[in-house]
Amino acid sequence: MPTEEEIMEALEEVYDPEIGLNVVELGLIYGVKVEGKKVKVTMTLTVPGCPLAQTITEYVGNRIRQMDDVDDVDVELTFDPPWSLERMTPEARKKIGL
Repeated sequence: MPTEEEIMEALEEVYDPEIGLNVVELGLIYGVKVEGKKVKVTMTLTVPGCPLAQTITEYVGNRIRQMDDVDDVDVELTFDPPWSLERMTPEARKKIGL
């Protein structure tokens, strides 16, 4: 069974197609919980009306499903607390010029 850290590393391969940064460095991942072979990810998006919401959440779920010893993935989308630029890693802020 993968660890939370391994899942976060895998999610660094999932990019927001509009922004061009991965979901981890953007600060979109609020939590990862592993129970046996089931993984639950709680995440957000940069804006509630994001037109790519379904696409990004599918990318997250699909990437985790590719991992060994994962049978079920639940990706929960939340906007509480709302995303803000402060959630981004310092490196990500530099990449977009902040």
